[in-house]
Amino acid sequence: QVQLVESGGGLVQPGGSLRLSCAASGTIFNINVMGWYRQSPGEQREMVATITAGGSTNYKDSVKGRFTISRDNAKNTVDLQMNSLKPEDTAVYYCNADLRLTAYSGYNDYWGQGTQVTVSS
Repeated sequence: QVQLVESGGGLVQPGGSLRLSCAASGTIFNINVMGWYRQSPGEQREMVATITAGGSTNYKDSVKGRFTISRDNAKNTVDLQMNSLKPEDTAVYYCNADLRLTAYSGYNDYWGQGTQVTVSS
């Protein structure tokens, strides 16, 4: 059983910062890509940032220069440092991991339960 547990959401004023953390636990052989996605009411879930096991990163255009994704492969964790937050960043943020359970299984997507980020004065 694999679990992804997020933490670090909350309410912050525009221009403020938050750091989201996610830890993957359970029987995991290895994790390929880890990432953060977000979903606002009435909108589709969208990619915010992803990072490969080798450290290559990809960001949604609107968060480039403000958000930084990082991971610890030994601990199976991924963080998202969010600076200069804007009201349009308000959403539920989800952690994602593309992983396999054994050396002989394929990769599958796993999701956390989500954490609310609200940017408001």
